[in-house]
Amino acid sequence: MKINDIKNLTTEELITKEQQLKAELFNLRFSHATGNLANPMQLHNIKKDIARVKTILREREIKKVNG
Repeated sequence: MKINDIKNLTTEELITKEQQLKAELFNLRFSHATGNLANPMQLHNIKKDIARVKTILREREIKKVNG
């Protein structure tokens, strides 16, 4: 997911997206543990997407506090 796509989402959508990504990460970790994960880079990409979403949420939180 691109950073510009994330910035265009509302705060509520970002929170929902973060929850979805965390659920997907859980499922990928489970698949990896059982040996059914075809592409291990998916774990890396999902973690990066979660970090991007959290970064944008934090930026908005700071912007809201500072004015």
